[in-house]
Amino acid sequence: MTVSLLDPPEPEPEPEPEPAAEPEPAAEPEPEPAAGALPAPAGWPAPPDQAAYDGLIGQIATTIAPHTEADPVAILTQLLVAFGAAAGRGAYYSVEATRHHPNQFVVLVGDSAKARKGSSWDHVARVIADADPSLAARTLTGLSSGEGLIWAVRDPASSDPGIADQRLLVIEPEFASVLKQTTRDINTLSPVLRSAWDGRPLAILTRTAPARATAAHISVIGHITQAELRHQASTVELANGFLNRFLMIACRRIQLLPEGGHPAPLAGTDLPRQLARNLTAARHAGQLQLDPDARELWHHAYHQLAQPVPGVAGQLSARAEAHTIRLALIYALTDGARQIAPTHLHAALALWDYTARSAAWALDHSAGDPLAHDIYAALRYHTTGLTRTQLRDLFHRNQPVARIDQALTALHAAGKITRQRALTAGRPAELWTAVPGHAAPAH
Repeated sequence: MTVSLLDPPEPEPEPEPEPAAEPEPAAEPEPEPAAGALPAPAGWPAPPDQAAYDGLIGQIATTIAPHTEADPVAILTQLLVAFGAAAGRGAYYSVEATRHHPNQFVVLVGDSAKARKGSSWDHVARVIADADPSLAARTLTGLSSGEGLIWAVRDPASSDPGIADQRLLVIEPEFASVLKQTTRDINTLSPVLRSAWDGRPLAILTRTAPARATAAHISVIGHITQAELRHQASTVELANGFLNRFLMIACRRIQLLPEGGHPAPLAGTDLPRQLARNLTAARHAGQLQLDPDARELWHHAYHQLAQPVPGVAGQLSARAEAHTIRLALIYALTDGARQIAPTHLHAALALWDYTARSAAWALDHSAGDPLAHDIYAALRYHTTGLTRTQLRDLFHRNQPVARIDQALTALHAAGKITRQRALTAGRPAELWTAVPGHAAPAH
């Protein structure tokens, strides 16, 4: 366009105003816990890593969790055990000549009614019943003797047709009674359960009613309080490998739901159908192996799991490798997988770590004992150790010998102190020293 000189000049454009500085974004408020969420008690073991809830079984547990006061880890572990029981012996993982089938033993440890152990099982029972209605007839309670257990899964013999379905899921809401039975000299429950976990043939060698079970598939879920477990767990059952065949799971009431949650939290989801389909496949899965990435992970984890641990924690973790690979097998089966992948192994390792922490918490007899606290503090201060006589002198001989012995035994069982012989001019003395790395027990 031609511009005439007679046209008034166009005004200079005004400078654009400086953009106003954007206000600093307000810090996001910390997420508030759910209205009814309950804090963990002092000393409670840290929860499992989130990896434990990976896969289909974890998705089911976390879908149920908002609708119950029960602990999600109690739902998860019982789901794993119940699924493994329903799957039977058609799937396995081989270690040399040993086959590990998907049968597991677990004991939930928590306050009686407050821990909602029964509520957690109710949800699991409904899920498994939808996936496999036949398991209900093979779910029993009332463990009292090895003979009775074998009779429930016995082979056919002469005129006795035996038990066609040798799967058995034992639910023991009063697991303390089982521990009482195992301490009786003539009771065979402990050795039979140990053999059942190992997957070995079971037999009653009596002349009146002999019975055998060559292909039994037995899983156990027990419920007990911490006080009962501490009282009933004998050194014999710790030493002979009975208790280390059980995964110990600390569980508690997680939240308050005055009107309860949804009665059927899985309704409208495809999760039950997926679980039923994968359970059918698991019954005929045969031998599962680690995929290449999982093999590399397992070689590294195996060395860690095989490291010796002192005290009660060491006795209870003696089968860490076997428990972990069985859990990985069950995780794989619940996903319908034909190989154990790293996700299954990570989930198993996360859950095993939690069971180890739960066991240490559940059987730590020194927790809450003021004398044990003071003795441990003294031994941490006197790094070269103290003898029993020196400990008695430390307390001005005001503590009975039996109480000092009890506190020392509890601390030693918990792996917090060690004992060795110290040569003196007279009889050898016991020298007690603190194990580094432990926190002193709380008053």
